[in-house]
Amino acid sequence: MENPSANNADIITITETKKILDVKMSMLNGSTFEQTMMNNASFKDVCITGLKITDANLSDLEIEGAQLGGAYIHNIGMPPEGHPAYDPAAKQRPLKFENCDLQGSTLSDCNLSDVSITNCNLSGMKINGIDVVELLKEYQQK
Repeated sequence: MENPSANNADIITITETKKILDVKMSMLNGSTFEQTMMNNASFKDVCITGLKITDANLSDLEIEGAQLGGAYIHNIGMPPEGHPAYDPAAKQRPLKFENCDLQGSTLSDCNLSDVSITNCNLSGMKINGIDVVELLKEYQQK
């Protein structure tokens, strides 16, 4: 991340307060948000390359019209055993991907139980090295 002071930027510290920020046409490079509640926040026509979100509750997150090339999404789901927020009775709500270009993407070590794939181009898709289109053709011929 860039160092704001190196660019002659003002550093504003907001601590233990309730504010609504209306930010337009601004450069906030290098900003950090920790232990912050931003429910119902909205980002429109923004460039936030290199954004990193950790230890966050992003329930009901909606991302639309975004370029996610190179994104690395990992360790997603309910807090694991040993985490302070772990609840053995908690269940992850389903995620929904719609009209997404995921070609060339990789899913590894993911729980895909009860996943539904509908009206998708599966050409070249492999599961554990097995071509899915060929597998489906074999299944349909039986």
